[in-house]
Amino acid sequence: MQRMVHLVYCDDKAHVLDKIMTGAKTMLVRGAAGRKIPHSRVFEGEELYFMEKGSKKISARGQVVSVQNFVKLADEEIIGLLEENQHKLALTDMQKERWQKKCLCLVEFGDVQAIDPPLEFEHQGNMDDWLIIEKIEDVTVGTSIPYNYEKSRFKK
Repeated sequence: MQRMVHLVYCDDKAHVLDKIMTGAKTMLVRGAAGRKIPHSRVFEGEELYFMEKGSKKISARGQVVSVQNFVKLADEEIIGLLEENQHKLALTDMQKERWQKKCLCLVEFGDVQAIDPPLEFEHQGNMDDWLIIEKIEDVTVGTSIPYNYEKSRFKK
């Protein structure tokens, strides 16, 4: 199976990228009512690229250390999971509220390095806050290709 690359938008208002760069945050959470990107589609050893929302600059990268996927969680299970991992997630109260979702994907990462100079991101209209691509050049200025969700689909 081909290793994919993940581009993660970091919430600028909660200073997520700053927390990642200082090591205060070593885990990401994504959630929805159903299995949505990146649930079940991010794997140990894959590369994560980080960019601050609204910046158009891909400014850091890291490696996926571990992934936990959950479905059909009860409210108390959600609260427990977020609390149990808060020392890695470093969530604000508003973020804790946002991730009260039945399906959660927890992605722990390490080996974070700044990209200097940052890569220029080529934004396209149909993008989520987590992109799954073959290589980072697919979304950078000068080498980008039209983004589609083929790579994000569940494998049969």
